[in-house]
This record gives sequence, structure tokens and C-alpha cells, in this order.
Amino acid sequence: MNLGSLVSETRNPQTMDLDALSTLELVNRFNQQDTLVALAVKETLPEVAKAVDAAAQALKAGGRIIYMGAGTSGRLGVLDASECPPTFGVPHGLVVGLIAGGPGALLKAVEGAEDNKQLGEDDLKGLNLNANDLVVGLAASGRTPYVIGGLEYANQTGCTTVAISCNPGSPIAQVAHIAISPVVGPEALTGSTRLKSGTAQKLVLNMISTGAMVKFGKVYQNLMVDMQATNVKLVDRACRMVMEATGASREEAEAVLKQTDHDVKPAILMILSGLDAAAARARLAEHNGFLRAALEN
Repeated sequence: MNLGSLVSETRNPQTMDLDALSTLELVNRFNQQDTLVALAVKETLPEVAKAVDAAAQALKAGGRIIYMGAGTSGRLGVLDASECPPTFGVPHGLVVGLIAGGPGALLKAVEGAEDNKQLGEDDLKGLNLNANDLVVGLAASGRTPYVIGGLEYANQTGCTTVAISCNPGSPIAQVAHIAISPVVGPEALTGSTRLKSGTAQKLVLNMISTGAMVKFGKVYQNLMVDMQATNVKLVDRACRMVMEATGASREEAEAVLKQTDHDVKPAILMILSGLDAAAARARLAEHNGFLRAALEN
């Protein structure tokens, strides 16, 4: 592949004079380029929706969401995965982020790791990959061997696979079942895909993980009702969520949350249905943790 022909590697005619601009002009130029990102992602929403449904199906089948990438792409996957347990109350390991070269590559580049197809396969084998898992490969260029190797192995294992890249018709797009390719255009700084490409990937990951968790029963209305209240700020947020969902006073919300160990879902159900804590938890279990279903049935 001629890497210089990739959209993400070409020069941007709108930013040829970065080194001659004032500071305000410089940041304005970056901001102008950033406005293109959300529009590029918008063009891929049908594919993003397919990925959300596939992610939710994986979770409901007892599988995992596994992100894999190198460099910035890998770091973004690890970031999104690490936010899921505190935000949605899911166990660590349900959403996994793999980066070429291992955890050390989060802070310092591991030379050659991204060029090793076998390493991608081996990292997935290390997770005991199974057909219920969803594997999401991230590569701005769309040609990273580590990601291609992982996606090919995931396909052989029977997994649904997703590719997120910023070059249309890329090799990883051709390997995966679902291809998401927001074309953000040349970077403001030539080839620096941590800029627009990284932003686009982050926006897509936000939608995949959050959308999947909505469909997995982790959200009521627009409230993160399975959030783990592990600090003062989050204890207060839990109280406010109960108040907003039920109309209860702060005093009532705090009293009920004490009975549920600050678990928001049963607290809301207790106030709105009159159930005690044990019965509320049982009702939620009957409806697979979906609070709306527990309230309506």
C-alpha cells in the first residue's frame, strides 16, 4: 500500500502556513478543521447503529466488547473501556481495550508492535476469545497489521467484527462485518491522526459503548442509574438522580438510598412502586435489570 496516498497522510491546503500564524490564528485554524469531524461522523451513523446493536447483542449473549488498536487508536479504546465500570456498574473485563505492545504502550510507544499481525491474534487468544464477543478494530489509517490480524482471528472464531478507520475502503474495513469510516479529510498537522481522526474515533466509541449500555438496561431516561457511587460527588449525583426520576425530596431520596447501599435503580423503584428493597431488587431481576420494564409491568 502507498501510505502517502491515504487521506489521513495527505497535506491539508487550509493549514499550509501553521508556522507563520499568530497564536489566535493558529487555534482558530485547528478549530475550523475540528468542525468537520462531527459532520463526517454523521455520514456513518447507519453503520454506527449496526455496531451499537451488535455490541448490545454481544452483552446480552454473555459476551464482551473488545477494542483493539495501536498508538492513539489503542489508547482511545482503552480509555472508553476503562470508563464503563464506574459509569454503568459493569464488571471490569466486560468492555476490554487492547493496545499493541501491551499496557506499557499507553505511556510510551512500543516499536514494531503495530506491524505484527500475529500479536493481534495472540492478544485475543490471551482473552480466551469466544463467538459471543464483539471485536472492534481501530486504525485511523485502516491498514494496521496488528488490527488486521486480530480481526481476521475474530472472524475465524465466529465473532461479529467492527472496523473504525478514517480512510474509505481500507483493509480493516474489508475484513470486518461492519465498517465505520468517517472521512475527516487531511489532518491540520500532516499525518497527525491524534487530531481529527482521533476525535472522530472517540465520538464513534462514545456512541457504541453508551448506546450498547442503554440497550443493556444500564440507563433509565437519560440517567446512568447503574453508576457506582464511589465518592462524594457520585453519592450526591445518585441522590439527584433519584430525586429527578421520582420527584422525591432530598431527605426521602437519601433515606431510601441508604437502604439500597446507594444503588439507584432499586431506590427509584421503591419510591415509585412502594416496594421494599428486597422486592425491588427481585422485580428488577425479573426484568433483567431494565428499570422502565420493572416500573411498567
